[in-house]
Amino acid sequence: MNSAALFSKTPPVKLFFLASLPGAVSMLASALYQTIDGIFVGQFLGETAFAALNLAMPFVIINFALADLIGVGSAVPISVSLGKRQGQEANNIFSCAVLLIVGAGVLVGALLYALAPALMALMGAEGEFAALAVQYLRVYALCSPVTTIIFAMDNYLRICGYLRISMALNVMMSAVVMAVEYLFLGVLGFGIWAAALATCLGMMLCVALALVPFLRKKTVLRFCRPRFRARMVRQIVACGSPNFLNNIAGRITSILMNFLLVRMGGETAVSVYGILMYAEGFIQPLLYGMCDSLQPAVGYNWGAGRFSRVRAIERCCFAASAVVSLLSAAAIALAPEFLTRLFVADAAPGVLALSVGALRLFALTYLTRWFSFAAQSYMLAVEKPLPASLISVCTALVFPVLLLLLFSSWGLTGIWLNFAGTSALAGLLAGGVLLRERKQLARPDEPVKDGTEETERPPAR
Repeated sequence: MNSAALFSKTPPVKLFFLASLPGAVSMLASALYQTIDGIFVGQFLGETAFAALNLAMPFVIINFALADLIGVGSAVPISVSLGKRQGQEANNIFSCAVLLIVGAGVLVGALLYALAPALMALMGAEGEFAALAVQYLRVYALCSPVTTIIFAMDNYLRICGYLRISMALNVMMSAVVMAVEYLFLGVLGFGIWAAALATCLGMMLCVALALVPFLRKKTVLRFCRPRFRARMVRQIVACGSPNFLNNIAGRITSILMNFLLVRMGGETAVSVYGILMYAEGFIQPLLYGMCDSLQPAVGYNWGAGRFSRVRAIERCCFAASAVVSLLSAAAIALAPEFLTRLFVADAAPGVLALSVGALRLFALTYLTRWFSFAAQSYMLAVEKPLPASLISVCTALVFPVLLLLLFSSWGLTGIWLNFAGTSALAGLLAGGVLLRERKQLARPDEPVKDGTEETERPPAR
């Protein structure tokens, strides 16, 4: 089934399972190799290396932030253009976006490589702790011109209806990364730099394979001679801003928290924070995979004017996000000791007690996290970047910093409670945004222009 038929004719519930399950599996595979990265580093290289990885990780994610802005930001107008049957415009946005991502990878990678020692010193890291963090970050920086496009290619494959290929590439990438990293760390005994290199090699392989359908011209989207226009670039930036701001704001918050944790609890506190982030890194990709996988379908139907179909698809997204989020909260609350020993096998009693308490408070986050996450994705898919950006920035930066100030007298407990408090406030904000936008989002289906002819939309299923 081609992408147009898939997005416009498949019943919403069936479409949800066809699109979101491969997307969720893809993101789960992505989360799995990141989690295994932490496990291997903690098990083979020790607690200091694990803490160094977590100190460097916010900067690694920043390395991907501009590429993510362009990839997600271009996916929305591409889907809308295809819904309007403007194929050439979609091809031009696609071609320009790929060039922009490569250029951003060169620029950001060079900056991070040069600034890595200064950034780790600024965080308060010293000696081996700082040296290991610099090694890890610099490998990602060197590889960024080739690796940063990986997640954008995932979006483009899904737009073209290649849902299973997208899923297969992510699963393969995880398998390759885990195998190579085990070889490097467990067999050859290499250092932390090899953990980063293993991930980058897996990404490079999958980027090369993802490009094959486009180069063979077997897809709806095709490369063409790029024609950059200021309006197009502004549209990409506007649509990608919520994810970009979420990445940047979230990393600023992580950097701030690591800065405080180094001073309040040293490497141990940073390691516990890392365990929380790996737990989040396993759950959030599931939510993201489900919601993001539906964005091409939502954007296509929004561009085609099938608004009731958009709402039906999004109801599936909200319901599934709630189920995943609540089950995750239960899993974290019931198995905190297992999660701790997964990353720090020889955890001392004090470290174990600190981590178990932190995880139980952290589990409260997922009682409400699903609502703001699904609402932000909805706003972005229907070309409402400002409300989506508001939810994103407040969730990733404004609310956490505000709560850090309010809970400052509670020490480490205040930091662990920050996540649940932020999630609750974000849910309230998302509810307010949806209420404010409800009239426009409730528009009935209308006729749409297709070239020079007016065509009636089929009734929403």
